[in-house]
Amino acid sequence: MNKILMWSITAALAGFLFGFDVVVISGADKKLQTLWGSSDAFHGAVVMGMALWGTVIGAIFGGIPTNTLGRKKTLFIIGVLYALSAIGTALSNDPYLFAFFRFMGGLGVGASTIAAPAYISEIAPAKDRGRMVSLYQFNIVLGILIAFLSNYLLSGIGDNDWRWMLGVQAIPAAIYTLCVFTIPESPRWLVSHSRIEDAKKVMKILSPDQDSETLIMQMEDDHAESPKENIFMKKYRFPLMLAFLVAFFNQMSGINAFLYYAPRIFGEAGLGEKTALLSSIGIGVVNMVFTLVGVNLIDKVGRRTLMYLGSVGYIISLGLVSMAFYFHWSGLAIPIFLFLFIASHAIGQGTVIWVFISEIFPNHLRASGQAFGSSTHWLLAAIIPSLIPTLFSTIGAGTVFLVFTVAMVFQLLFVMFMMPETKGISLEKLSKTLTK
Repeated sequence: MNKILMWSITAALAGFLFGFDVVVISGADKKLQTLWGSSDAFHGAVVMGMALWGTVIGAIFGGIPTNTLGRKKTLFIIGVLYALSAIGTALSNDPYLFAFFRFMGGLGVGASTIAAPAYISEIAPAKDRGRMVSLYQFNIVLGILIAFLSNYLLSGIGDNDWRWMLGVQAIPAAIYTLCVFTIPESPRWLVSHSRIEDAKKVMKILSPDQDSETLIMQMEDDHAESPKENIFMKKYRFPLMLAFLVAFFNQMSGINAFLYYAPRIFGEAGLGEKTALLSSIGIGVVNMVFTLVGVNLIDKVGRRTLMYLGSVGYIISLGLVSMAFYFHWSGLAIPIFLFLFIASHAIGQGTVIWVFISEIFPNHLRASGQAFGSSTHWLLAAIIPSLIPTLFSTIGAGTVFLVFTVAMVFQLLFVMFMMPETKGISLEKLSKTLTK
């Protein structure tokens, strides 16, 4: 069990770099716009948004190396992309070169949302799978917290403080890339590529008290049923719809828009720059604490219960944020409501999304299913934050948060009437249950 945990943590460290990469830009947001004199539209779509378009491409095509090269090699490539992105953005002297290196980091983020959850779900025992896969999400929020903290500490150290904010990521990226050498390949991937003997060796370590021959046979049966299938076949319509809706609602909560522009949103609420950066650290702490709660509960109470809690919390908190902007409530009202929003996200969608999408597709289609769910998630995550500066200056923050509130009412209905429970069921059994 200790080895499984160590391998899961190593793969999950891709999430740390994901969280750090997504949020570190928020500290440089306004400085870069001033430095290059960009319009709101150019700054939002190119300087800030290019990483997200990289993420979309990484999510759409990340299933290809995850399937062909394997989970392990893909995780290694992801680490290299993160390191190059950190160094390149820190040394950039114009917005186009900066956007190129942010795009490269985005490719790593998108591919990591496929390779890391797929890998962990395939090595973890069914009873602990939720907790193990959600280590990826825990690392994302740890990365977010460290990025907010790093931005705060590096803010004001000089005119080029933003370069240090972005460049420091090269250190954890290099450490993660080296750690990937220590993990084995996923046995389910090995079986799907007819490397049965290699798969048996890994399974003996993963499940020493079970008959590895029987486990391998079950995987072979699952793979042999459908070697030429794809996720868009009629029989997989239900898991495909589940992956789409979970990813869709995740972004329609406004979570990425908020993480990207936390200091700007606090600024809109009347807080000063240092106070806004400090409030952002508070967001990181709340996110991590409630993700830990979610990680500890996911295999006890199940995925649906956490989604219920998160949905209700979303509706209350986003409704209050919207009202605060409409009625010009000042002081700490908006930070407090946004802390509640982050807590709701962390315990619900934050903990559940990558676990759930990694469970609902059969072994031979897992990477493709992950790619579909991830690309839906990241396409919306690219569009929504890119529009935020323009939307805030046109329709206003209150209306933006009202739209997010209404979307979360629909998420609650999805959880009530459509979402199945996947807790404690083997991947092979889930595949048979959810396939029509």
